[in-house]
Amino acid sequence: MEAIEELAVQPCTSSLYLRPFRLSYRQNGTKKFWDFMRTHDSVSILIFNTSRQCFVVVKQFRPAVYMCEVERHHPQVFQNQDKESFPSLEKPLPAVVGVTYELCAGIVDKPGLSLEEIACEEVLEECGYHISTADLRRITSYRSGVGVTGSRQTLFYAEVNDQMRTTGGGGQPEEGELIEVVEIPLGESMKFAYDETFPKTMGVIFSFTWFHNNIAPKLPKK
Repeated sequence: MEAIEELAVQPCTSSLYLRPFRLSYRQNGTKKFWDFMRTHDSVSILIFNTSRQCFVVVKQFRPAVYMCEVERHHPQVFQNQDKESFPSLEKPLPAVVGVTYELCAGIVDKPGLSLEEIACEEVLEECGYHISTADLRRITSYRSGVGVTGSRQTLFYAEVNDQMRTTGGGGQPEEGELIEVVEIPLGESMKFAYDETFPKTMGVIFSFTWFHNNIAPKLPKK
């Protein structure tokens, strides 16, 4: 996962996932504009394994996170953003600075499938558990990246057990996915959620908190 080589940054003139726009508008009599991106909505799933009393999350390299760290250490990389090429880094940062812990998730890009069906596919592909739409509980939906994309993410909860795991997960290599499945013990989950040494998404923190407020009190006492 962390064997990253031959880094190169270049302008993005077209993309299957992002479309940049500039909106011009007048608000309370003042002329304004705002640059934004159109992208896909998404689903995410909080997975709890009842056999071992742990959360199942994923770990993967995120180029955008990595480049934020690169810019923080080497601000010159993006200083000449209007040029055709960007300066190369002689000594790139270790890839681990771009690795994050996340909920199982995926974009909504299949018009024929419901959000629940897409969520089931993602759980199987990324984490290896076979679930049905009846196994899902919708927690809520919210807007993410409100300053840039404004896309909607819908969060589900699913309980699984060891018998429901049919593959090792890991994503789809043919689509360039390289995902590591990670288990977070229930008793350590809130410490993990707020430990900044483990880079993670806000979805992990929110969903762990939701679980402790709504599901944990109903668990059988040992």
